[in-house]
Amino acid sequence: MNQSKESETLVFFIWGVSLIALLGSLFFSEVMGYIPCELCWYQRILMYPLVIIYGTAMVKKDMSIALPGLILSGIGMFVSIYHYLIQKVPALHENSGACGIIPCNSEYVNYFGFVTIPFLAGTAFILIFVCHIILLKQLRRK
Repeated sequence: MNQSKESETLVFFIWGVSLIALLGSLFFSEVMGYIPCELCWYQRILMYPLVIIYGTAMVKKDMSIALPGLILSGIGMFVSIYHYLIQKVPALHENSGACGIIPCNSEYVNYFGFVTIPFLAGTAFILIFVCHIILLKQLRRK
């Protein structure tokens, strides 16, 4: 599918969001020394390929090869939301301590009382998913 300038900008934005999420997760683990929990690893597994998928779609100017990105970001949204609920809902918080070596209910960061690492990942997944849907609607109009 050939892309317009608007579509190319949107793909670049999606790629940028995925790249920032990748770099952010590496910053938290490699620079700050935060050990990822099991659900954090699942979110990384879903996020990291998005940089390659959308980067390739951007370079080739072909959005049809980015369909796996929509699927991965959709699954990632639900994993991030579930992880965030484990951290913030007391009933889930108490029952999730044995998630792995690092408990999934632990919060390394908690900016403004609600911004945690799964919140940041979830925001990135939602942005990517919604922008991809918008992109598909733009391409369908042509």
